[in-house]
Amino acid sequence: MLKEGYWREAGLSDLKYQFAKEILQREPNEIEIDMLGIIWAKYYSYKNSCDILKMFSTSGSNILQEPGENAGVVDIGDGQAVLFNIESHNHSSGREAYREVVACESGVIRDIYIKGARPIGILNSLRFGSLKNKETRCLFKDVVANTTSYGDIIGIPTVASDVNFHLSYEDNCIVNTMAVGLMEHKNLAKSEVGKIGNSVMIVGACTGRDGKYKATFVSKELSETLEEQLPKVPVSNTYLENLEKILLETCFELIKKGYVLGMQDLDTSGLAGSFCEIGAHFGTGTEINIAVIPCRETEMSACEILLSQSRGRMLIVTLKGKEEKVKAIFRKSGLEATVIGRITDDGFMTIKENNEIIAQLPVEVVTEVFSRYNSEVKEPEYLAQAQGCDLSSLPEVEDYGKILLILLGTPTISSKEWVYNQYDYMTEINTVVSSGNNATVLKVEGTNKGVAVTMDCNSRYVYLAPYRGGQIAVAEAARKLVCSGAMPLAITNSLNFGNPEKPDVFWQFKEAVAGMSDTCRELELLVTGGNASFYNESKDEAIYPTPVVGMVGLIKDLSYVTTSAFKNDEDIIILLGKNGDELGASTYLSVIHGLEAGKPPEINLELEKQVQKATLELIEKGLVFSSHECSEGGLAVALAECCLAGKIGADVTLSENLKPSGLLFGESQSRIIITIFKDKMDTVLRYLRELQVPHKVLGTVGGESLNIAGAGWKVHLTLEDMDEKYRRTIECLMNA
Repeated sequence: MLKEGYWREAGLSDLKYQFAKEILQREPNEIEIDMLGIIWAKYYSYKNSCDILKMFSTSGSNILQEPGENAGVVDIGDGQAVLFNIESHNHSSGREAYREVVACESGVIRDIYIKGARPIGILNSLRFGSLKNKETRCLFKDVVANTTSYGDIIGIPTVASDVNFHLSYEDNCIVNTMAVGLMEHKNLAKSEVGKIGNSVMIVGACTGRDGKYKATFVSKELSETLEEQLPKVPVSNTYLENLEKILLETCFELIKKGYVLGMQDLDTSGLAGSFCEIGAHFGTGTEINIAVIPCRETEMSACEILLSQSRGRMLIVTLKGKEEKVKAIFRKSGLEATVIGRITDDGFMTIKENNEIIAQLPVEVVTEVFSRYNSEVKEPEYLAQAQGCDLSSLPEVEDYGKILLILLGTPTISSKEWVYNQYDYMTEINTVVSSGNNATVLKVEGTNKGVAVTMDCNSRYVYLAPYRGGQIAVAEAARKLVCSGAMPLAITNSLNFGNPEKPDVFWQFKEAVAGMSDTCRELELLVTGGNASFYNESKDEAIYPTPVVGMVGLIKDLSYVTTSAFKNDEDIIILLGKNGDELGASTYLSVIHGLEAGKPPEINLELEKQVQKATLELIEKGLVFSSHECSEGGLAVALAECCLAGKIGADVTLSENLKPSGLLFGESQSRIIITIFKDKMDTVLRYLRELQVPHKVLGTVGGESLNIAGAGWKVHLTLEDMDEKYRRTIECLMNA
């Protein structure tokens, strides 16, 4: 007899429970309710957003695999491809950061391996509350420690981190991880199940009592009551991480031998969800016997086995008759490999315990319930007041140099050396340019090509204007790649939002995706897939909407690789694009005036394309020594970063008739700072005029200080003073 209200404990609302009864045309049993709770919790985010995500353009001649598979695959010429994927482990990372971020990184790495490729780098996008908060410091330290140790053990470098701090993440941090891999086209493994009767096998570690109901947790808002009900996080230790490395290499061998048709990661929905995905994806049925699954602990129940989050396991579909060969390969690696079921043609997920059917669900349960949801949209009430804030009356400050030092010492802007100095980014020796530059550059082994990768999002922009914020997230990521010498190719995304059942949150989501998709089309960027993470709320307060963009680009020749560092005395500094007086949504406004208001800077995508095209062509012509985009903190911060990266000063003159605060710290878009050899100035300026690209000669490189002169004001800061603020802020806060 089913306990009254049991479905609520499993994460099903009363409405979803009624849907379940309609689909099954009977009362579900306890095991089926647990399965539905875990499956629907995972897929609600995706299905709730499905119609919105259709805005993205996903088809193109250079896309070798469209969304729906484990990772995006993009052609980079010469029969080679770059693969990349992104995941989030936001909710759980707030509790057991070390273990959960390991789970996130291992998930995206497995997605690359499953396609027959080798990962060459891991990137992270991290969002935390204030580092003045002791709990935040401890959490941040744990997350960074993980990205160091896991990469070392698994043999894949963590090559970059996009790190941001804001109070909206105080009780709900954001941990997004992206993995990048390389392969030859001919080795691409596409998932399939083949003929009816092919075997389903579970391989790797034994199953334990880890993480039951964790997927249902991520479809809820955080509260004190919920904290008490949280599941046990999957076991994580060095042994398991080494085991995972062996598992991945063994699966890689299986793919090369052609014994495996498809692989499925056992992620947050456990065996129940992965088992369901196989049938739903291919429109077949599946049948398994849980009695034969190797377990780490005794007397595990059917629900515990089906919902376990134990790491180091994979579900594979292998050709009938090849099972013993598969087992032999895994035995050689010291791993388990057990046939637990088969592919059927009845359209049902059938769970047996020996010969008894203990649960049976139609594969449509993955999608059927979500057609009943029609999310409402409503513009947030805060928006009109925030956007309408009159910034014209803001007083000008007396000392702009002092303001620049304050901004350089703001954790979101300041150097993240405390983070990436802990990374062994030279593992596998593919890293050409590491963290701290416009983008990370990784070598394509056996060639003179490179891929540039980055992650980006300004959540304050999205909060104050979701459509424009989405536009800028894409454009700025592309700008960073161009500044590195790369042609942007494609994006993935991790869409981190609050509760989508709230009309204002869903409006933010819809608008942000619209801005991203329109910009992708304008910049001719394709979307290979992504991740939706909802319910990022605590105490009824949502995080700032954070649609993180992960982007890859191709560097045709490694001689084109360009960094942000100023290089030589007397090099000429040129600004491509236009300066403006746009302080809305800026870091200056937030830090100096305590205001998070106004509209984010406008973005003209035609100008954006002009500036990016000119920059990349000048780089490929060998005329550019350094290149850096202007973003948070504005022109003054960008100039300071170039000086500090190159350990050399600059003399700059700004003649525009604009407020000094807006000119120095406004965040007008589509601006790139380049430096060139002075003898090439006429050639470069002629080229820019021919392309009709707005530009301005700012000054020259040299000396030991940054000097910026305007009409009646000036900034004079030594490299030593700027370096002290810029490089030591996070270290000092972490040691507090």
